[in-house]
Amino acid sequence: MWLRNPFPRLISFNESIDLQISTDSFNGDQLSEANPINPGFYMVRSNNGTILFEKWYAQKNYSTKLKDQDVLNGMMKEGVFRELGLSVRFLDTRYFSGFSEVSRDFNAVTTVHANCCRTIGAKVVDPTAVVHDWKRFKSLSNSNSTSTLKWTNHVACNRSWKCKVTLG
Repeated sequence: MWLRNPFPRLISFNESIDLQISTDSFNGDQLSEANPINPGFYMVRSNNGTILFEKWYAQKNYSTKLKDQDVLNGMMKEGVFRELGLSVRFLDTRYFSGFSEVSRDFNAVTTVHANCCRTIGAKVVDPTAVVHDWKRFKSLSNSNSTSTLKWTNHVACNRSWKCKVTLG
């Protein structure tokens, strides 16, 4: 979910970047392919190199046992990004947060992705808690109380891993 407009953080970085993509955890290097990607949030610059997305969609449609994230991660590890000459920026979880690695900086966080939730119920319950936390932050933002503010634990998402999920 977007808590702030993400485009100023995306557009101002470097206009030659072809793909900017969120990560499950951020290793501190925005250009490192060692960051575990998460395609829940990404921005693509339209050009000949971003033909990758046609390959990605074709491969994920034929991969019955792999999620789209697994297919794209495999393509990156196989060197497809480099073969296409793509410049990729891996987004810092301080700004582009996910439930796998939560931004602790309410003053900086721009988007939050429920990337570890396996069930629809969890993808409703825990993001709703994020909205409540965000409203609490906005009501306190004129005071020094924001330094002690924390996100609610993502209990439903954590529990969703104990549920049996079948892919259709």
